[in-house]
Amino acid sequence: MKCPFCGTAETCVLESRIVEDGSIRRRRECGKCGKRFTTIEQVKRSFLWVIKKDGRREVFDKEKVKRGILRAIEKRPVSLDLIDDVTEEVEKEMLRSEKQEIPTRMIGSAVLKRLKKIDKVAWLRFASVYLEFEDLSDFEKLIDK
Repeated sequence: MKCPFCGTAETCVLESRIVEDGSIRRRRECGKCGKRFTTIEQVKRSFLWVIKKDGRREVFDKEKVKRGILRAIEKRPVSLDLIDDVTEEVEKEMLRSEKQEIPTRMIGSAVLKRLKKIDKVAWLRFASVYLEFEDLSDFEKLIDK
């Protein structure tokens, strides 16, 4: 990191801490001029593209995933904090895949995996939409499975 005062690259980090938004705040000191300054580092997030079932592409929207989960847990004893955690986990899993384009089934499977551990009714509700159930036999097959 170059000193903003004298331009030398001889700086050292005095203190680091993570800020609420996930960025890193670092207090630095120049080894040449002795002045101190603060830098803020942020992870550059790449855009994820979702490939829809009909072939269309759209930008991954964490809030859209959250809305789908909220519909599934409606009138269920599941905390909103837990839903935020699930949404974050799903987003991180998609980013870890290191693919720029991900199919909707990958997102749906990640959500289902987590909902099954939290609430079976919400899991079944989400699955019925995600897997496009047509009749009662589809529910029965999934429950038996």
